[in-house]
Amino acid sequence: MKIRDVEATWLHCPLEAASQHVSDFGRIRSFDSVLVTVTDESGRIGYGEAKAGVGSSADCAALAALIRSELRPRLIGQEAGDVQRLWSLMYNGPRADAAQRLGRNLPVLGRRGLHVCGMSGVDLALWDLLGKALNQPVIALLGGACRAQVPAYASGGWAPVDGIAEELTGYLRKGFNGVKMRLGSMDGSVAKSVARVRVARAALGPDFALMADAHGTLSVPEAKRLCAEAAEFNLRWLEEPVSADDHAGMAEVRRSSTTPIAAGESETTCHDYLDLLQRGAVDVLQPDLAICGGLTEGLRIGALAVAHQRELAPHCWGSAISYSAGLTLAAASPAGIFVEWPMGGNPLLRELPRQDLTPKNGFAAPLPGPGWGLELDPSVIAKYAQKP
Repeated sequence: MKIRDVEATWLHCPLEAASQHVSDFGRIRSFDSVLVTVTDESGRIGYGEAKAGVGSSADCAALAALIRSELRPRLIGQEAGDVQRLWSLMYNGPRADAAQRLGRNLPVLGRRGLHVCGMSGVDLALWDLLGKALNQPVIALLGGACRAQVPAYASGGWAPVDGIAEELTGYLRKGFNGVKMRLGSMDGSVAKSVARVRVARAALGPDFALMADAHGTLSVPEAKRLCAEAAEFNLRWLEEPVSADDHAGMAEVRRSSTTPIAAGESETTCHDYLDLLQRGAVDVLQPDLAICGGLTEGLRIGALAVAHQRELAPHCWGSAISYSAGLTLAAASPAGIFVEWPMGGNPLLRELPRQDLTPKNGFAAPLPGPGWGLELDPSVIAKYAQKP
């Protein structure tokens, strides 16, 4: 099963006004990602996804070019089923043979940037291809699921104080097991963020899982104040209270609060997550498998969660491919307690797959078909594909 070709296509999806939302990232007018395909000698195709940013909108031209120009030449002719070896080949580049001989990484200099994002897309495609070659879903290749279904939470919550109750209770009525709202700099002050949380909690009741995401926009003093003033509202977790660059600051926030801290969507490779854990900065790990290094690295991150008695809730703000991969990781890991379902405009989640992936009765499970189990609509790919 040798690799015949690797392709990367930027999918740029303009959003209609009704599907746009506004946060600290501004008005989100498009959804963007890179579709990665790996084709073997028999013509079988595996599908993966790479992302140039954790949010909806990003220029993905450079990422697609990196996959085509840097990763593709190293992969052509390789055994597609050697997923672990190919991950190391991409990560270590020209020193891959030495890294294998020495038993430690000798990575290329791009290991914390688009290079690993590109690797993520290839890795996800390789897992899909391997599952199709063996006629097994990826979850079976991992030894099966730890849980038949994963609780799903609705990820949205951009409405102002006078609309947040209606938005979140609408998600509750759809049957989700939790809801997440955005806050932080988009509110203009900690007081306004606390006011929105207060209204949200009153609308949802005292025990329903309510998460909050600050997108890394608060200073350490602001985050500590938010945790203190919102403590009575029993947040399930506070996500990225401070910049992802400030692991020490995140640890300071966690030490000062009883609110669990979630983070990881901006991190790449297990080394970043190990640093968060060693600093005592995080309770919930949130790898994005289209950014962190794919499922191969996601499994290592999941193992860290288990070893450190932390929770795992993959970040799934992407296409049907990275959502299916994140769901598979959550189902396969003993630490996987939630999967994210984006409520923002997302044609690559809702139009690209022929199947309806929406969680049912608040739960989701990996598809039973080979690989990711997805049947992708080629007309949607053609509609949004950008020329190199």
